[in-house]
Amino acid sequence: MIGVCLKFENKNYGSKLQALATIRKFEELGMKFEIIHYNKRGLWFKIKSIPRLFNPIFLQDKKELKKRQFAFNKHPEIKKKIELRNRYFNEYDEKYFNHFQVICDYFSDLKKQAYKYNAVITCSDQLWSPAGLSTNFYNLMFVPDKIKKISFASSFGVSKIPWYQYKRTRKYLNRIEHISVRENSGQKIVYDLTGKIVPVLLDPVFAFDKKEWDKIVPPKTIYNFPYIFCYFLGTNVMHRKVVKTFAQDKGLKIVSINHLNNYVEYDNNFADYAPYDINPNDFLNLIRSAEFVCTDSFHGTAFAIINEKQFVVFNRYSDHSSISKNSRIDTICDILELNHRRVNEETNLDEILPVKIDYQPIKELLQVYKQKMTDYLNKSFKESK
Repeated sequence: MIGVCLKFENKNYGSKLQALATIRKFEELGMKFEIIHYNKRGLWFKIKSIPRLFNPIFLQDKKELKKRQFAFNKHPEIKKKIELRNRYFNEYDEKYFNHFQVICDYFSDLKKQAYKYNAVITCSDQLWSPAGLSTNFYNLMFVPDKIKKISFASSFGVSKIPWYQYKRTRKYLNRIEHISVRENSGQKIVYDLTGKIVPVLLDPVFAFDKKEWDKIVPPKTIYNFPYIFCYFLGTNVMHRKVVKTFAQDKGLKIVSINHLNNYVEYDNNFADYAPYDINPNDFLNLIRSAEFVCTDSFHGTAFAIINEKQFVVFNRYSDHSSISKNSRIDTICDILELNHRRVNEETNLDEILPVKIDYQPIKELLQVYKQKMTDYLNKSFKESK
């Protein structure tokens, strides 16, 4: 039995689908597993979390959350739509994830639970973010020394970690017997702190190709007209305006997922269709049927690639931002030689977006990384038995 530290609770379409891909991959490999859910209760957890109050990424995330909550409260008509979308997310969790869960309220519960497993594996988006270091959960510090510890395409979410976290980060990395990361920058972080050369694996959504995803999530047509699908998590209005100009020139409708990470007033009149009554499977189907995909999201980019769409990806953060989370997009575009599809508000989309991407070499390269992922998991699991 394997214990899995998997973050699927975020109200985010990409997070849900990568969690689904993860458990489907474990099932494909014949692994018995449970998802460990940590409620983070108790005074000790609160004390250990005090350093987070000085972390710029944690503070920025909290700032965005407060700002989002304030905006939604100020616009009750939008808040009702968000509540509808959240119900679809909750129903999705109930269908796909909740029955795998084992609940641990306190850190002491985690430590006891870990003895039940042959190994504990950590696998999800940005689990090793500097903002979450003090929880000692996704870094597997709760797992006893004698239980095998595995990281599956773990993500730091940043290109570098703060100097004052070097010692604690080195400590947990040295305890994990099998490490794999999701970004080239993550590979460098591990090497610089431990001297270990660890493999870079792709996000779990790439464990399955287009045909295999069709079996996991059956195709369904949601809109019967040509459209551009937009999935923007950032707040840059100019990104939207560039897409709108392109859509008007081409006579295409815009379908957009609005107000997910932030309230953006411009989005209220940006898209022709902005559905809220969609679950992660519907999100995938919106990408499948789109003429073009425009996004600043890693998973928006990933599923555009998997489904062989013509797409562009905008930078959500500036390259010099201390809170940038561009590293996953940097890695996938570098690996698949797709940096020419990265754009900004000054880009003439008409010169890039309609240009056909040759997906044959990309599919061949993805197959290599897919096998690399399978080999890594098989080896890690075999040594844990």
